[in-house]
Amino acid sequence: MRLDRLLGIALELMAKKRVTAAELAAKFEVSIRTVYRDVELINQAGIPVASFTGADGGFELMNGFFLTRQHFSVNDLSVIYTLLKAMESAMGGVVAPAMRKLASLNPDLANEGSHEAVILSISTSDYERDIVQELFRAVRQSCVVRLEYTSTSGKTTERSVEPLNLLWEKGVWYLEGYCRSRQSKRYFRVSRIASLDVCGEIFVPRQIPDESEESEIQGICAHLRFGLAVRTRVFEQFPGECTYQGDWIDVHTTFYKKEYALSVIASYGTNVEIVSPAELQGDVIAHIEAIRQHYAKKRGGNGI
Repeated sequence: MRLDRLLGIALELMAKKRVTAAELAAKFEVSIRTVYRDVELINQAGIPVASFTGADGGFELMNGFFLTRQHFSVNDLSVIYTLLKAMESAMGGVVAPAMRKLASLNPDLANEGSHEAVILSISTSDYERDIVQELFRAVRQSCVVRLEYTSTSGKTTERSVEPLNLLWEKGVWYLEGYCRSRQSKRYFRVSRIASLDVCGEIFVPRQIPDESEESEIQGICAHLRFGLAVRTRVFEQFPGECTYQGDWIDVHTTFYKKEYALSVIASYGTNVEIVSPAELQGDVIAHIEAIRQHYAKKRGGNGI
């Protein structure tokens, strides 16, 4: 994981006067390009790393700077340690080295009886845990993976992917990689990977332009207007997409599946108005009418 690697690189710089990008790449089993990117992140975190070119070039901490256990507060270390500990169930033993390094800075972190102000759970199913660990190995070894993937629209395709990173966001694991089929960077939700094969083919990380990735599905861009009676639910369901407009709340959001959009909108009853698109209004009316006819038949009616 990147956090483990960043911490490891920082500790290497503490232990040695100067270390080359090639040495770091070999030690952490990543590309030299990844090392340069990681060193830049370490710089942004406030640890000044000087870079030297030439035959005896490499990286070293800037003169006069040293990292001690006082550089991080106990609370800082506790948050990092708790996060790693929570990831153990999903990642197995791969986070253990980082936990040991943190515990060496503050032994109290490993005390099971210590009070945890933050409790995290990154539990996952046995199947998904196996997939995460296989993907982690593929990322570390730069191995091409072939996977069977189901998109948000429900379409299943076979992909050949060059894995770059594993990401965990809001309780969900994602694979960041270069999809050879789409010839661009893509993010794959691990729970939607039906099968995975780590190939023996080794790839060289390619230069991928930093550009906003277009979604494989355009989605439905909707403008909804809600009454204040449901404002609490609206702000929870559409965080960052709400705007107060006096006596109502405007929401601009995107639905990637029509069935989901219909179920959400219908659940608000008369407390929501579809401002746009106009065709979504017709879809909701048809959806509600289908429900009405379904229950009319159940009661022996004719649906009229």
